[in-house]
Amino acid sequence: MAAPAILSLDQGTTSTRCVAIDASGNTLSSTQKDLQQHYPNSGWVEHDGQQIWQDALFCLRQTLQQLGADYEPVAIGITNQRETTLVWDRSTGQPIHRAIVWQDRRTSSFCEMLRAQGSEEIISQKTGLLVDPYFSASKIAWILDHVEGAREMAERGELAFGTIESFLLWQLTNGAVHLSDETNAARTSLWNIHDGCWDKELLELFDVPEALLPDVVPSLGHFGDISVDLLGRSIPIRGMAGDQQSASFGQLCVQNGDMKATYGTGCFALMSTGYEAKRSQNRLLTTRSCRLGETPEFALEGSIFMAGAISQWLRDEMGLIESSEETEHVAASIDTSGGVYVVPAFTGLGAPYWDSEVRAAIFGMTRQTGRTEIVRAAMEAVAYQTSDLITAFKADAGMPERVRVDGGMSANGWLMQYISDITGLSLERPANLETTALGAAFLAGLSAGVWGDVADLNGLSDEITRFETRLDDISRSSILEGWHKAVGAARTFR
Repeated sequence: MAAPAILSLDQGTTSTRCVAIDASGNTLSSTQKDLQQHYPNSGWVEHDGQQIWQDALFCLRQTLQQLGADYEPVAIGITNQRETTLVWDRSTGQPIHRAIVWQDRRTSSFCEMLRAQGSEEIISQKTGLLVDPYFSASKIAWILDHVEGAREMAERGELAFGTIESFLLWQLTNGAVHLSDETNAARTSLWNIHDGCWDKELLELFDVPEALLPDVVPSLGHFGDISVDLLGRSIPIRGMAGDQQSASFGQLCVQNGDMKATYGTGCFALMSTGYEAKRSQNRLLTTRSCRLGETPEFALEGSIFMAGAISQWLRDEMGLIESSEETEHVAASIDTSGGVYVVPAFTGLGAPYWDSEVRAAIFGMTRQTGRTEIVRAAMEAVAYQTSDLITAFKADAGMPERVRVDGGMSANGWLMQYISDITGLSLERPANLETTALGAAFLAGLSAGVWGDVADLNGLSDEITRFETRLDDISRSSILEGWHKAVGAARTFR
């Protein structure tokens, strides 16, 4: 008799992949495809929705083929890059415009107008978010206003909006299901996280027709079944969550005060606040997290826009490294960056600054500054931005005991140690760094009955690497003083 397997479809900013795991949490098979990035104008970032769908289908088919006959896929979970916005024709399933990616800044002036008219307070009260191009609502409005005939079609109910999980669910069910989950809806600036509904006042403020929107459900349940004609079999879709909430669940950060930081394209830190929607006084975000019961659960979140993307910049634009992995060796080859600071504000600065207009900059160079110092300073910037987040979390909810780290960039042991040194916190890194995919699989497996409860998942924990701080308080303060001077200087240049 075939053993159960759980699939996870993980659609990220730079790639799409599918992973199959067994009931012990072991990876059985996986397939990944890189996703092309489109930059049609300065500050604009787009993805091809049809490429996302075709890549997802390819990864699913290849992963199932690798799985073989010894395992039977009993459920699939979907996790996705959040905020990235698609609008498609309900009759054809075809997007009417490329997906506008979460990093995209084209709606900065619209967001500035909302702030100027005093709308940020009501938006923040209802959604837990700030006014920023990062979130989906202004992207939807832009598509409706810039694609000929789109607004009229939307008013007639002919178009559908979704973040990536909603679009993939639509495609996988051949248009039978138009749903989003709470963790993704909470990132649109249109969904009231307290009342659990699309908010009519916000829809009017952003001029988004309600007919566009999906129904919203919890992250764990039965969302529909993959159409037989796509994979040759029907697989129930039983879990959906935005990537950061999925990673948090994959790290089993389910208790009040648990905190994780995922180092991928950006860095996203979440701290569970349990059943309390705690409002930040330090420009963190309040958001929904995955829940297993009837009562909504919440988290505080801080977002760094550039983490792993800094390595890509060093490689692709600057030509200072040949691969992202090289950064660890280069950074460790010197004791200090020589007073050089990189402020990686290529798409603005996220929390706690939320400054969409600041530009990237390098400060403190001398005649002796070279490749090695710049590479190290760029890596150090990830630690400094993490420190800014930790300071905000501490003020809002208290200092966490430890931070569980994951994501591709967390494989850089030098960087994880430096983050521990700069934050003064212990870091814990699991052997399996891809906890985003794991979280979606956990949700789907719980829904399918592969595991009974979270206690069963705790039994799957793998080996942990710990990083303990080695830097004294005086040295830490001096280094961070230089960082904050550099950020301040960058923010004065427009």
